[in-house]
Amino acid sequence: MAVVSWKEILLLTGLVVGCYWNSLSCGFVFDDVSAILDNKDLRPSTPLRNLFLNDFWGTPMAEERSHKSYRPLTVLTFRLNYLFSELSAGSYHLLNVAFHAIVCVLFLRVCRLFLDKNSSLVAALLFAVHPIHTEAVTGVVGRAELLSSIFLLAAFLAYTKSTGPDHSIVWAPIALTVVLVAAATLCKEQGITVVGICCVYEVFVAQGFTLPMLLDTLRQVLLGKDGFPYAVLQTLLKLIVLIISTLLLVIIRVQVIQSQLPVFTRFDNPAAVSPTPIRQMTFNYLLPVNAWLLLYPSELCCDWTMGTIPLVESLLDQRNLATLAFYTLLGLLTYHSLRYRHRSAKTIIMGLSLIVLPFIPASNLFFPVGFVVAERVLYVPSMGFCVLVAHGFKIISHKVHLKKILWLMIAVLLTTHAVKTFNRNWDWESEYTLFTSALKVNKNNAKLWNNVGHALENQHNYLRALQYFLQATRVQPDDIGAHMNVGRTYKNLNKSKEAEDAYLVAKSLMPQVIPGKKYATRVAPNHLNVYINLANLIRANESRLEEADQLYRQAISMRPDFKQAYISRGELLLKMNKPTEARDAYLRALELDRSNADLWYNLAIVNIEMKDPSEALKNFNHALELNPRHKLALFNSALLMQESGEPKFWPEANRRFLVYVEEEPQDANGYFNLGMLAMDANENAAAERWMRKAIGLQAGFRSALFNLALLYSQSKRETDALPVLDELLLHHPEHIKGLILKGDILMNHKKDTRGAKSCFERILSMDPTNVQGKHNLCVVYFEERDLPQAERCLVETLALAPNEEYVRRHLSIVRSKMAAMSAAGQPLTTAEGATVAAKEKPEGVKEWVGVDESGEREKEGSADAVGKGAGDEKNARKSSAESLGGVGVHPAQPLDSSQPDKRTKGKSTKEIKEIEKKRAAALKRLEEIEHILTGD
Repeated sequence: MAVVSWKEILLLTGLVVGCYWNSLSCGFVFDDVSAILDNKDLRPSTPLRNLFLNDFWGTPMAEERSHKSYRPLTVLTFRLNYLFSELSAGSYHLLNVAFHAIVCVLFLRVCRLFLDKNSSLVAALLFAVHPIHTEAVTGVVGRAELLSSIFLLAAFLAYTKSTGPDHSIVWAPIALTVVLVAAATLCKEQGITVVGICCVYEVFVAQGFTLPMLLDTLRQVLLGKDGFPYAVLQTLLKLIVLIISTLLLVIIRVQVIQSQLPVFTRFDNPAAVSPTPIRQMTFNYLLPVNAWLLLYPSELCCDWTMGTIPLVESLLDQRNLATLAFYTLLGLLTYHSLRYRHRSAKTIIMGLSLIVLPFIPASNLFFPVGFVVAERVLYVPSMGFCVLVAHGFKIISHKVHLKKILWLMIAVLLTTHAVKTFNRNWDWESEYTLFTSALKVNKNNAKLWNNVGHALENQHNYLRALQYFLQATRVQPDDIGAHMNVGRTYKNLNKSKEAEDAYLVAKSLMPQVIPGKKYATRVAPNHLNVYINLANLIRANESRLEEADQLYRQAISMRPDFKQAYISRGELLLKMNKPTEARDAYLRALELDRSNADLWYNLAIVNIEMKDPSEALKNFNHALELNPRHKLALFNSALLMQESGEPKFWPEANRRFLVYVEEEPQDANGYFNLGMLAMDANENAAAERWMRKAIGLQAGFRSALFNLALLYSQSKRETDALPVLDELLLHHPEHIKGLILKGDILMNHKKDTRGAKSCFERILSMDPTNVQGKHNLCVVYFEERDLPQAERCLVETLALAPNEEYVRRHLSIVRSKMAAMSAAGQPLTTAEGATVAAKEKPEGVKEWVGVDESGEREKEGSADAVGKGAGDEKNARKSSAESLGGVGVHPAQPLDSSQPDKRTKGKSTKEIKEIEKKRAAALKRLEEIEHILTGD
């Protein structure tokens, strides 16, 4: 076997890079979205063992909706990509290109077993540039083919060394072959077919048997004339080891998928659910279709499902002639290769084995698959095709007069293929370019129209998206998903009536009730989202909540394991003020999936609604055990700890808020709550820093501005508090607490009674019944020495709050003062009241004016208040349903899942004690004031 030189390696690598360098600018498209963007198994926070429990798309293998594609080694390489570059698509594409170059080099080495130096190089060069490979190389999920091919070729090369120079068996290469076969299978299922290729190689190439020789040997043994030759026994022994190893791998693989095949619909593969003989004729016709794509890769399409290739419904269909021609050619080549022992026959049989055996799992001939034609599955079969082309080149090149023309034709072929591959890569730049290019090839595939619509929808171009979705319903009127897409787009366009009509059409296409028939076997889980989406739409109308609940229950009755229905119903029940039933719905969902952090989070929200904070905290902690960086669980659990008033919880609450701001560095609410915690702990410098950070991120952040001003006031930094209050009142001119605090500072620290008076008058213009504002205005009148006005003001205040004893006492003091001044012949008012007040103000009178006597600070809402404005008084905790059927994406049907919930109203024991302490101090100060006034 001739080795591969460095020049050939550089040539192949350079050619691969030249053809595929533009793929580095492509994004994540089509299946990449599910396998990369939506796959939590790539995240470092997900346990590594999940890669071996879930399918290629991150769905647990035990779930019925699982695709059953078990490729943990491929997902592991995605995870490594994520570790180094997270979701930077360029690194994923770069690694794919590198893997393709490795496959090309290994393939060249394999070709050297059957072809001469020039012919094997031609085969490798053709393989490197063939346009059929763009889906496998440029589509990131095609890495399964690339990795599987690397291990497949390596396993085959290892097996070729299993025969020693003396024709004895060398077991080490066979053991290595078994390991590499297992690795290939863990990258993609077709990897196991290399065992068949090794068997063909062993029998017809290594041992040089032909089919007549094998039949003759078998006949001799059956007639008892002779035993098995030693060479045959050696071959049988090696093959038995390979076959047993293969059977063990198959058994393990069947156990992994729990003896269940994935569920595919007629939209994925129409022929799979067609009757005999339509199914057989269509599946057999797909063989020449795939062969034609290898021979003439001009019109390539990313998706061949649905109506791309019409069913072959009659024996008179002319397409059956293509099927007949294909089998005739295949039969002739097989007959030639099995009958003769010369080198050409061995080359042909190996080329055919590389074409046929790896394609069998995707052929639909033995079991249905989830597609009609997929270009990426031709990656390994194209190796056999390239071997046959190169072998034909070798045969023809022996004729000297055709040699130059042949080389010219090979050069033209490689050039045109390379150019086609390079141009084809641009189609994979984005989902829009990919699916629009596919529509140029085939306009009868409703899925393509839907996918272009999804691409436009992601760009928020809903009007254009709607046109594509409507066209999909015209191409395939019974496509439930297309009608659902129409409904969702109408909803995005705020056309609720049209949206509901579209959902009702989709619902009418769902399977009808058949007594005794299990729905789970007939209903695709994603189609059941029509009930969820319709219910989410109509529950916006408060009068139709029961109708929405009926839809959720109908979905559950059709599939009791439909987790999303329980989640959505739980949110609705919470909205209907039925927290106990909502809790039961979430508990049922948790029975189906206890490893979902969002479910534990939602259950915690229900616990808060049921006034059970300790249980809520436990469930928040469950969510964080599963996903330590679950943003909503981090925020709301920290908020719950903060609200508890228990200092022992504050360090952990602080840690969670810090992790939250790492995840959401632009959310001002996280920094605000860090500031509140710091205020609780009397860490004023830290509190000021966090409040300033919150205000910097969210201009006019009401609660942050007020509490920062309050912090300055409590720290005897009234001068710093005033500009903060001015900013607060600029954004929120009706902020009563801010006006009270500003009035207090102006009168007691700036000696500005006019400014203070203006603040209190503004409060009363907004709320004439505000006792605190009214009382403080009375104090201003007293400070201005307008005792009659002060008396009238206090009388009005007492009418508003007849049970406030301090108002009654203050009125008595003012009246006593007026009586004393009248007896002394002094005027009860003065024109220079403000000036006199500044000079004659009794010590301690400032305590009459101040912030709410309770000392309460203003608080802000939870994480999902982002975007609602800082002025929102409510603490809206939302119920999360992320990664469960397209919440918001996914691919295809967003579900409304947020449910507001008010902040806990009760005050903690610590807060109550502080309030009582401040009230006692206020009463003491009032007594001092009364003493001063009566003694003046």
